[in-house]
Amino acid sequence: MRYMIVIAPEAAEDFRALKANLRSTVREALETHLRHAPAKVRKSRIKRLRGLSRPQYRLRIDEIRVFYDVTEATVEILAIIPKLEAQSWLAQFANPE
Repeated sequence: MRYMIVIAPEAAEDFRALKANLRSTVREALETHLRHAPAKVRKSRIKRLRGLSRPQYRLRIDEIRVFYDVTEATVEILAIIPKLEAQSWLAQFANPE
C-alpha cells in the first residue's frame, strides 16, 4: 500500500530551515521509509513512541528526527528537528495517552 505523505505547516518550516544537503537526505528518507511501510518498526530507523498518542512514531535520519502520525492511508509529518531539540519538542508538543 502506498501512503500519502502530508507535511504540517510547522514541519514544512523546519524542512526549509535545513541545509540543502540535509533537505535532500530527509526527502529521500521520507520516500524510502514512510511511503510504503511507515509503521514497520526498524531497529535503527523507526521507533514507535510509547506513552504518547501524538506523535506516534519517530524516524531517525542521521542527526535529524522526524516525528509523525500514521492513519489509514496518510502519514502526517509533525516535526523535522535536530536531535538536540527532540526532547524539548516532545515536552512541549507531545500528547500523552
